[in-house]
Amino acid sequence: MAEFLLILPILLFSVVAHEYAHAWTAYRQGDNTAYLLGRLTFNPIPHIDPFMSIIVPVGLFFLSKGTFTFGAAKPVPVNPKNYRHYRRGDVIVSSAGIVMNLLIALASAGIFIVLGLIGRSMPDAEWLITLQQMASIGISLNILLALFNLVPLPPLDGSHLVYHLLPPAAGARYQAFGRYGFALLMLAIWIVPSAQTVLLWPVARITEVARTALIPWTLAAIP
Repeated sequence: MAEFLLILPILLFSVVAHEYAHAWTAYRQGDNTAYLLGRLTFNPIPHIDPFMSIIVPVGLFFLSKGTFTFGAAKPVPVNPKNYRHYRRGDVIVSSAGIVMNLLIALASAGIFIVLGLIGRSMPDAEWLITLQQMASIGISLNILLALFNLVPLPPLDGSHLVYHLLPPAAGARYQAFGRYGFALLMLAIWIVPSAQTVLLWPVARITEVARTALIPWTLAAIP
């Protein structure tokens, strides 16, 4: 339970920042839909979805006995027809959330190092170890969010990149699949455990490389 209390605020911030990135880039590309709906904000309240932001993360954490959790905020509504350049705008806006999560992962690594340097002069500060654990969670969780959203399955962000590579008719059918895509992906992960292993393998490898690189600044063993 204590570990989940460390994970939850980082997860909420990460998914809110992901959606904020979509809203901000959409606004910059000429679409003010998210802005008018109050979604161009870091305030978590307009972004929180009771099911995906709370019930799913809590359920996954306890069902997996603390080995895995995941969540999402409400998707930011956008109108690609308002973009000054439709295709370029759609690619930029769709990629923005992934880029944001990668930036948060890098920032978390930087914070981890700073905390490690501070800890050398404050060896008995247990709170620094806790903050490093949160920074470590920030790295792995945001790598997970970035790679998960790259999955080319509607309505995930990676599907927009594939859509623009398809002929118009095939692209329309591919997008129409979006209403079922996420539910089918979750069902596949639930029914076929190996699907989860495939999805999490690159996350685990990248996280392992990051943690190995951060060993010189680690104050204690990071779970």
